[in-house]
Amino acid sequence: MRFRHPDGSTVHLAYCTNVHPAETLDGVLAQLRDHCEPVRKRLGRDRLGIGLWLARAAAHALGTDPAALRGLRAELDRRGLEVVTLNGFPYDGFGAEEVKYRVYKPDWTDPERLAHTTELARLLVALLPDDVTEGSISTLPLAWRTSFDETAARTAHRALATLAERLDALEDLTGKSVRVGLEPEPGCTVETTADAIRPLTRLTGESAASDGTASDRTATNRLASDRRTGDRAASDGTASDGTASDGTASDRTATNRLASDRRRGDRVASDGTSDRTASDGTASDGTASDRTASDRTAGDRMVSDRIPRTRTAANRIGVCVDTCHLATSFEDPVTALDALAAARVTVTKAQLSAALHAEHPHLPEVRDALAAFAEPRFLHQTRTRTAAGLRGTDDLPEALAGGVLPDGAPWRSHFHVPLHAPPAPPLTSTLPVLQDALARLVGGPEPRTRHLEVETYTWQALPAELRPRNRTQLADGIAAELALARDLLTDLGLKELP
Repeated sequence: MRFRHPDGSTVHLAYCTNVHPAETLDGVLAQLRDHCEPVRKRLGRDRLGIGLWLARAAAHALGTDPAALRGLRAELDRRGLEVVTLNGFPYDGFGAEEVKYRVYKPDWTDPERLAHTTELARLLVALLPDDVTEGSISTLPLAWRTSFDETAARTAHRALATLAERLDALEDLTGKSVRVGLEPEPGCTVETTADAIRPLTRLTGESAASDGTASDRTATNRLASDRRTGDRAASDGTASDGTASDGTASDRTATNRLASDRRRGDRVASDGTSDRTASDGTASDGTASDRTASDRTAGDRMVSDRIPRTRTAANRIGVCVDTCHLATSFEDPVTALDALAAARVTVTKAQLSAALHAEHPHLPEVRDALAAFAEPRFLHQTRTRTAAGLRGTDDLPEALAGGVLPDGAPWRSHFHVPLHAPPAPPLTSTLPVLQDALARLVGGPEPRTRHLEVETYTWQALPAELRPRNRTQLADGIAAELALARDLLTDLGLKELP
């Protein structure tokens, strides 16, 4: 779903397909048919955005088979679906009977996380609609908090710096820009938006120092600068919050890097992007595009919104704001988003979700109501505020065990409850936090992000009496969530587009 912001730019609204996880390409194609298209039809729209989740096996199948990638793009078009954002947080196994801590692996200390995210970016540029030049990917906020030491912080930082370089190269090759957002989540190394600021701004500063701004710098100069960055990080050490960097791998030669970039370009071209409309409104063969005048205007506007040629990691690596996570950590959305803006940290996308809220957790009836949401599949980190600061547990059953979490103040639990259907009293949801965040994100004179994604993936983890019993009920629920999000956006002055 697309909306015109009062400033003239386009804001995209999608829903995330990790609610019906598929591990294989065949499974992805089936979910488009069985779930996504029915949701679109319920909304009465000719076009519906989906935030596609591609498990590792599905992504690999698409990345190694250009015909399969073209086939997915054709299937999206045929079913009236479009993709401008990917959920790159879960790697695989999101449909397993028990996900829990496994969702945080591989983390950003593992080369496989960099490889997977790079592949997702290449796939995304091939899936973007012809009139859209910017895509986004949400990802793990570095790692789960345990065992994340100074060495791990340097490794993760180096991986993000490398990713930023690859995304720069991808735009040079395709004319399509991809940004990646760390998604702060309770219990992770980056638990809050405040936690994200220092490592991302440090990444920005070191990237600017090591990468320069001239686009025609030689590979030799870049390599020398990378080595200086590595030397500086080695002498400076790192903070426990993951802020240090040792630059890019010093033993990778400039020749190998350029050859790798060329191979990536050849692969992207073979994936079907070479015959797509270029960002300046012309076809790849130099002929004029046959877009309508209104589409061309929208495309030109998006070009003006694109990342500037001055290259820093801040252009590529930012934050994905999940409003359930924001609420679970008791972050004030206005304070949080204003702090990100002041630090010049980009909000690459926002996930519209609501957490479980218990106002009086000391009452037996509230404990009983919460216990119905304590299920074995996902972690439901639970938090409360005390005079000494935020306290919490990794999962809801731990909080309910007694004596672990103070119960003199409200509890919030990381359980994505349906936006349009808060739980019955004595519980409720944090929908007001979502509303405040959305107003700050897109209610001002210009949007702070143009990619919004409803992400209630826990429909089948709800208490038995609240779960959808079939596909029809699930599609009805997702459509109702999107309708609520649509109404919130139009109330803020955005206009829904055909």
